[in-house]
Amino acid sequence: MKKAIVGKKLGMTQVFTPEGVVIPVTVVEAGPCPVVQVKNNETDGYSAVVVAFDKQKAQRVNKPMTGAFKKAGIDTYRFVKELRFDNASEYSLGQEIKADIFAEGDKVDVVGTTRGRGFTGVIQRWNQHRLKMTHGVGPVHREVGSMGANSTPSRVFKNKNMPGHYGVERVTIQNLEIVKVDTDRNVLLVKGCIPGPKGSIVTVREAKKGN
Repeated sequence: MKKAIVGKKLGMTQVFTPEGVVIPVTVVEAGPCPVVQVKNNETDGYSAVVVAFDKQKAQRVNKPMTGAFKKAGIDTYRFVKELRFDNASEYSLGQEIKADIFAEGDKVDVVGTTRGRGFTGVIQRWNQHRLKMTHGVGPVHREVGSMGANSTPSRVFKNKNMPGHYGVERVTIQNLEIVKVDTDRNVLLVKGCIPGPKGSIVTVREAKKGN
């Protein structure tokens, strides 16, 4: 990977092409992301850069991260993320990565955390069908169903679809298109939707699977 940036999902809107075609886009505040640390093969065994995003009050940052920010000569930030760049040696401490690393028409992958939906049943969580609504079935129409035989195996098999916490999962949407880059406001307009609610942190990186 040669380019990526950390940003914040601001919401969705739409833009019009010169031909009058409506394109739904997600607005992402991308950077600026100053470099906190540069890792290389000699000292760390792999190539990467550690970047920061979203400024934070100094008193809300712990001492180890405060020291790292001070060493890089930058302000204190809320989020820190490692990006596996092949060309990490080209970056220096304190250098800012901005939205202008992308251009209109670029294909990107967007990584985010999905919206949390709390405790849900198997119908919403796993897309299972209801049980029969007649013939004596009830009132358990939305329950899991059979757990297995009593005598053999006398247990519930591992990985069986069950009710539980749904959402808050890391999800990657691949091969999305950059519709517009606003370098003045560090904003990317990405075609389509991306994971997470408004205000969530996402990573926009160059597409791994090409065009």
